[in-house]
Amino acid sequence: MTDVTLREVARASGCSVATVSRVLAGTRPVGAETARRVREAAEELGYRPNQVARALRSRSTGTVGLVLPQITNPFFPSLVREVEHALHAEGRAVLLADCDDDPEIEAARIADLLDRQVDALLVIPVDEKRSRAAVEKAAAHVPLVLLDRSCGPGVADSVATDNATGMALVMDHLVATGRRRVCFVGAAGTGSAAAERLAAYEAEAGALLPRGSGQVELGDFSLEWGRTAAERILPSRPDAVVCANDLLAVGVLQRLRQLGRDVPGDIAVTGFDDIPMVDLADPALTTVRQPVRALAAEAVHLLGHRLAGQNDGPRRSVRLAPELVVRASSAPSAPSASSAPRVSSAEDPRGVRGIRSTRSTRTPEVEQ
Repeated sequence: MTDVTLREVARASGCSVATVSRVLAGTRPVGAETARRVREAAEELGYRPNQVARALRSRSTGTVGLVLPQITNPFFPSLVREVEHALHAEGRAVLLADCDDDPEIEAARIADLLDRQVDALLVIPVDEKRSRAAVEKAAAHVPLVLLDRSCGPGVADSVATDNATGMALVMDHLVATGRRRVCFVGAAGTGSAAAERLAAYEAEAGALLPRGSGQVELGDFSLEWGRTAAERILPSRPDAVVCANDLLAVGVLQRLRQLGRDVPGDIAVTGFDDIPMVDLADPALTTVRQPVRALAAEAVHLLGHRLAGQNDGPRRSVRLAPELVVRASSAPSAPSASSAPRVSSAEDPRGVRGIRSTRSTRTPEVEQ
């Protein structure tokens, strides 16, 4: 079958080719009756616009490249889904690139997307330092927004969760439930989310715990490392383990149970992200819920701002407040005083008690 042309739609609708083009492109107003006839004719004939030809005429492909570190990380699919929905609502399609947590592959994927003439890029950088050069180079060619992670100030607009607030909520909760020997399991390297969560844990522990920070074990964001780290921290006799993401927390939970430790009776465990997998954890996992839909919406909003021709203004950094969802893995070890500051209780949509930050849910900062 050959493609249906504008001329055939014009003949079937009794309109000129120019009128058909205006109706289907939506570039200029056309009478309601005329528009109806054109759309009905196009539908009956099975007309589909030639996106390649449209791109050549408009110099816009209607596509946005989305570069992420590793699709196997369960947090990213939910974020990708929200980004795709937000872009689709604006008539844009997504080209997805997975970097396998390798900055060199990431640079190659970014170059490939630019070669495919994407209108803009959304990048979740692999590494705060080693990703910077490729991101900075790309941002000089197309509008670019960093999502979930950063590459340092001044590189591009960025949208991320306020990791410091999330960790403060966790530590306040653990102290309020009687925990005093708190260890940390996280990821090594210079990914901004990993570094920010570690720094926030150390700051909060120094302020809230009598002995300051407990044992810190750093590896990667995986179930396997969570299991290994659980064995390493046990000799320090912690009464709580704070994990930098939910995969780590599930791994810690699994190994502690295998070793005969009672969670939360002996040790409380908390995570970060609130990925779907935590519904399968036993006991149910206390975690920090990232505002995934709001992250996607804000990133697409900033991208639209740049695509609208305002690509020369100062870079903006937006931080969104997370929510602490309290579940069985951190039940009190002993009667405690009233809740610690910075939090207030609210019902979790899943029917468990949650704790919400009282800080602003949107904190834009202008970078020079």
